[in-house]
Amino acid sequence: MVLLHVKRGEESQFLYETSTGVRVEQLGYELVTIYNGRLKVSRICSEIEELAKHGTMLPPDMLGLTDEQVEELHLVDEWADTCVPSGGWRFNRDPVGRRNGHQPQAKMAEVLEKAVADAKAIISKKLTGEGKPMTQRTVQEALDLLRGAVMIVYPMQLPPHDPIRMEFNNTEDLSGTQASLEVIEPAKVQLWFAGKLMLNDKLLGEIVGQNEKTKIIVKLAKLNEGAPGREPVISEDARRQMMAHAYRRQEELK
Repeated sequence: MVLLHVKRGEESQFLYETSTGVRVEQLGYELVTIYNGRLKVSRICSEIEELAKHGTMLPPDMLGLTDEQVEELHLVDEWADTCVPSGGWRFNRDPVGRRNGHQPQAKMAEVLEKAVADAKAIISKKLTGEGKPMTQRTVQEALDLLRGAVMIVYPMQLPPHDPIRMEFNNTEDLSGTQASLEVIEPAKVQLWFAGKLMLNDKLLGEIVGQNEKTKIIVKLAKLNEGAPGREPVISEDARRQMMAHAYRRQEELK
């Protein structure tokens, strides 16, 4: 299998195994699906961390309002009595006014926190350094883990407007957010290798050769984003070692 070291810009993302017979268009779809999936897992993890501390998301018309404003406008969180965590809750006010403050009890909060830690480990960029490839199934495993934890703690489900539930249902609205800039639309993904655009109608083997044991760096980019920076001829560690050696040599010659 050809081993791809997938990067976005200069940042390592994950390793991926494929074959020389795959068409670049299909490969791009496979890679961007994993890339976007990892972003989704990260977004859900961030929200579950807040869920474990401050409970479910307030209705859109109550977001950011003070208690006085809520009372004055006669607004009610209609989901607060339905979407209750197992074992009850304790009040922990959300300082930014996004969530209702109904924090799950300690044991249930731990269930959520452990799931987040495990999911982050499953999709960690550190796996690249450990030589462990990632697949779409890997990402799905992380999503299933998070979904299962939320179902344990909230058997009556989360409110339909909670971003965690929306992410699980693939109905999230990222427009106007930083997260929307990170996502790459599958139809607009481009793959680059050795500073050159990989054409969609080519087979991978036509670009990198037919050796199935090849390891290459492939960079993800958006359509019309331009060529990503080329890889340095030598690694940063090698460059530092060369500079240190040159310095020592210079000192010896004094």
